Parts: sequence; structure tokens; C-alpha cells
Amino acid sequence: MKKIEHFLKNILLQLLLFAAKFKKDNNNAPMGNLSKILFIRLNRIGDALVTTPLIHLIKKKLNPKIYILADKKNSFVYTNNPDIDGIITLKKGIKGILEIKEFIKSRKIDTIVDLHDDISTTVSYIIAMSRVKNKFGLEKENKNIYTKTIQKLDSKNTHVVTRLLEIAKLFNLRTDNSKNWIGYYPKYPSMKKAEDFLKKTFENKSFLIGVNISAGSDARFWGVERYKSLIEFLLNYNRQDIPESINVLILYAPKDLDYAEKIANVNNNKSTKGQSAIFCSEDFDEFAAVISDLDLLFSPDTAAVHLAAAFHIPVFGIYVHDTDEMIWSPYGVEFDCITTKDPNLKNMDFEDVKNKFGDFLEKHLWEKSNSE
Repeated sequence: MKKIEHFLKNILLQLLLFAAKFKKDNNNAPMGNLSKILFIRLNRIGDALVTTPLIHLIKKKLNPKIYILADKKNSFVYTNNPDIDGIITLKKGIKGILEIKEFIKSRKIDTIVDLHDDISTTVSYIIAMSRVKNKFGLEKENKNIYTKTIQKLDSKNTHVVTRLLEIAKLFNLRTDNSKNWIGYYPKYPSMKKAEDFLKKTFENKSFLIGVNISAGSDARFWGVERYKSLIEFLLNYNRQDIPESINVLILYAPKDLDYAEKIANVNNNKSTKGQSAIFCSEDFDEFAAVISDLDLLFSPDTAAVHLAAAFHIPVFGIYVHDTDEMIWSPYGVEFDCITTKDPNLKNMDFEDVKNKFGDFLEKHLWEKSNSE
């Protein structure tokens, strides 16, 4: 059934490209009004977070009304963002498409921006069928549906955020990568809940490391015994010239509760300098608020690294890197990682990770100890 659906979508896409009225030679046409912009970004949480620097830049420079068309899996990322004036979540089927068409008409949208690196048949259909003056996107095989495109930078050596920021040039804006940050804004109740939880959980205010064990797939799970060894290493970390002790918060998704409890089964006794605890919340905003209180994050490749970037928190990552594309590292923060070309993390050696992570950790422990 999925093969048939995929086949039909491809045929629909080819028909859209063939029938598209807008050609590349429209790239120099006047843009006209840019007062109401609809950005489109479907898929996952991380996909939404990496769009926020571009959205912020356009809001700051042009101050238009900004609307987002998102997926139910990522729309909440934009909920409390001060740059965004409205969000619509895409529903499946023709009913959802018609709802989007009505939204564009009722809000009098004058510009649509496709924030996808790759071609989406659904997004292509929405853009091709929408009667708006300006349709912007990265140059792809479906370039005929846009009124303006910008060449897509090489994904092998360019960060995804930098690639998206190129779209600002379609608005005649200059980009300065050093001044653009991931944007996420937890609500006050979530921040207060996170603060109360951490005060209650940890007796002493120490250097707090978040160890995130969960990612979108089992291929990015490093293993119970390796994580246990990492927690023991951190709780017993001892340097005479660095008096700072370490507390460890094990972060996990609900599906990984069993793993988290096994990993947390280490000795929180008088022989250890720090304490460990586990944390899980099905409320993404509360999870983000806890991330914001960390001093450092250790994590596989998942949305948590982009949240850390939003709060300027250093990240050490363990990444599966089995393609030629640049990894989706946290943008604009201090970062180091170990990667593997294997399809999973099963063969990533603990000692290799500990040694490289130890150097990264030492640097940030020393900086905090000497800043107080």
C-alpha cells in the first residue's frame, strides 16, 4: 500500500512541475508586499528548531506578520515564540489541504516560504496551488513552483541552519551567522517547575550535567552498561585543581523508563562527590525548561542538542554519521563529539568516548570554577 501511495505522490509531483506557471526567470521580478508571510516546516522537532534563526532574522529586519504551517509532531516548538503570530497544523488528506488554502486566503498571505531542504510532494502541492505573489525556497528539482529560489549550499560541509539562512537573501537581507541563535521559549510555569524539581532533587548546587539517553531510534541508544559507566565516571570525577563536584541528571523518553532505572542504579553514597537522578516529562516545554538549567549536555543526535543550543549550553554528542552530509550539530554553541560510520552506536567504545568527553568536560568545569 505504501509503495502505491509513494508512486501516486511521485506522479502528482511530476504533474505539478509540468503545470507550474512560475519559471526561474521570475527570480528578478519585483517582490511587492511582504507584510504577511507563511513559513512551512513539517516533520520532527529538530526540523522545526533549526528554522528559528531565519524566522527571527526576518521578523527583526522586516517585522511582518509571521505564520507557521507545521506538523502535529513539531508545531508545539513554535507555540511560545515571540516572532510568530499564528500557527496552523497540517491535517492529512484533501480536507487538510483545503483548510490550508482557506487559511492563506483569510489571512491574506502574500509570501510563502518553503523551509525544506528536500522536496515534499505535499508542500509542493500547497505552494503550487496557492494564489500568492511570492513563493520562496531553496533551489531544487521543483524550482518551477517558486517565484524566487536561492542556490542550496553543499550539505556535506554546511550546517543546516546556515543553509536555511541563505533564504534571507531572497528578502534582500544580509546574514551574519554569529548573531543568529536557535529560538525556544519555555513558559513560566514550566521554568518554575524545573527550578523546583532541581532544588528538591539535588542537595548542593554543583555543576549539573544532563545525560540524555533517548533519541528517535534504537540505533542511537548507546547501551545500559556504557551509560552506567559514564555516570560512575562523572559522580566520582576528582581533580584537586577543580573543586567543583558534578551532579548528573539522566534524561529519558517515557519508552526508555526501564533503561533509565537500570542506568541510574549506581552508588549515590558518601564516596561519590556528586548525586544522580532521573527525569522524564511528556510535556516538551517542561523538558526544555530542565535543559535550560544544565551546565552541559551529553546526548546522542536528537532534538535535545538543539534545545541546548537555544540556551547556549555546551554539548558533547555521540553521533551515527553514515552519510556524506554534515551532522546536525547544535548551532552556535561549544560542541564536540565522537561519530561512527556504523548504522548504530553498538560498537562505539566507552574508553574512546570517556577520553574525549573528559577533555571537553574538564575545560568547562575549569571555566566555571574560575568564574565564580
